Amino acid sequence: MDSTRQGMNPGRAPFVGAWPLLGVLTALSGCTVGPNFTKPQAEVAKEWRTQGDPRLSTQAAVDTQWWKSFGDPALDRLVEVAYRQNLPLQVAGLRIVEARAQLGVLTGQQYPQIQVATGSAAAVGRSENSAAANLVDLTNLGSLDRHYLEYQLGFDALWEVDFWGKYRRGVESGAAALLASVADYQSSLVALTAEVARTYVLVRTYEVLIDQGRENVRIQEEGFRIAESRFTNGVTSELDVAQAATLLESTRATIPQLEGGLEQARNALSTLLGQPTGAVEALLAGPKQIPLAPATVAVGMPAEILRRRPDVRSAELFAAAQCARIGIAEADLYPSFSLFGTIGLEASTSGTSSGNLFSLGSLVYSIGPRIVFPFLNYGRLKNGVRVEDARFQQLLVNYRNTVLKAAQEVADALTGYVNAQKAMAFQQAAVKAAQRSVELAVVQYREGAVDYQRVLDAQRSLLQQQNNLVQTNSSIATNLVALYKALGGGWEVRRDQPVVPEPMQGEMEKRTDWGDMLSKPRTQEVKHSSQPEEQ
Repeated sequence: MDSTRQGMNPGRAPFVGAWPLLGVLTALSGCTVGPNFTKPQAEVAKEWRTQGDPRLSTQAAVDTQWWKSFGDPALDRLVEVAYRQNLPLQVAGLRIVEARAQLGVLTGQQYPQIQVATGSAAAVGRSENSAAANLVDLTNLGSLDRHYLEYQLGFDALWEVDFWGKYRRGVESGAAALLASVADYQSSLVALTAEVARTYVLVRTYEVLIDQGRENVRIQEEGFRIAESRFTNGVTSELDVAQAATLLESTRATIPQLEGGLEQARNALSTLLGQPTGAVEALLAGPKQIPLAPATVAVGMPAEILRRRPDVRSAELFAAAQCARIGIAEADLYPSFSLFGTIGLEASTSGTSSGNLFSLGSLVYSIGPRIVFPFLNYGRLKNGVRVEDARFQQLLVNYRNTVLKAAQEVADALTGYVNAQKAMAFQQAAVKAAQRSVELAVVQYREGAVDYQRVLDAQRSLLQQQNNLVQTNSSIATNLVALYKALGGGWEVRRDQPVVPEPMQGEMEKRTDWGDMLSKPRTQEVKHSSQPEEQ
């Protein structure tokens, strides 16, 4: 291209006439199509069915560090390590970081979508038999310089004005999705804490059962010696010895099975802590007893689970994000208005041109408005809106279902906890009676008042009742853990903590400039993002 362009007056800028149109479009870009999100309604009971139980309190706030109510230092250590090292929790934290970056992308779309600086230098050779060469000959303008250099520098921009609020809805959707990722992280914290506590109770239950089995082996060994002594002295038959040996060996056989279950529970605990198997032994130091439940448990009122449970908030926030996507799809039904512009320098050494790229005559530009109206695709776009609306309705139904399931989980855990507490007193009495029965049966057998079958029955009953007592005790603890999980407690203690561990932050910052996205606490999302109720 010639460096001197015909019809261009660089001293005058005709593109200035586009600025009034830009002002008009910007002024009119306050319209936002699509529905505004409102908090969905979900019914919950006014009170819990077990609310009158003296072990439950609806007046006090639910304990945010509920695992400490067991008064078990080993459990406290395990929870703290799990917070730092659990791998699925770290994945949930990284999803928050991803959502932060995605919100930045959506925010940036509100500004000129294309901003490109370009530059090129090319050596050009044209055919002497081309149409352009023949045209020059016909007009008698001289021969065409077929070999020349061409230079270009420029800047291109395209801005689709957010006339219908398409990009604003995108930001709303991204902000809600970010808050939903925070709620999912908090839900992971709740689940992790409960699973660590439940697995810890299982470990202690196995330990108690093993110790109890060994004690029963000791008792049954004593009974075997008595039977063997009586048989040696001719007082009884060999049948008593065989029966005593059968019970003793069967009790011994249960211990390896319990030890296998204990090892598997420890392995599960190691995985929860993000450690290889066998790494939790030091953390389990302490008395081998099942954690004891506190005298009173604060459960709050049913309506409070809508505020406290992160999965309920997550379901609401995902619905809010989807609601905004309806507006994004609906904006495509209307014309889009854009401003485009190109300005740059262009020169070549062809003909009489000196190839001075930076002379005033090398200036080129193009600027103006553009309207796009895909009316021939209207049916497809309309169905796209319907798709987004159907997805939104699904999430509204899912929200109500999440609330119902949350209330059910609390009610089930309350019932299990209260009834396990009631059963405890009866089971303790049953163990005492079984112990007395064994004592009497052994004494009477020594005196020859009863046969050995009575001793066997008494010892079997004692073992069964003792196991039942351990399981009842374990059931109280596990039901209490399930109750606290259902109430949604435990995430608050990590509210102001970074979601990505420091070693991982360093690893990621070596690859990418993350700014403060990795280190800032989650509360900043809550403070600086729109809540769904306010949209």
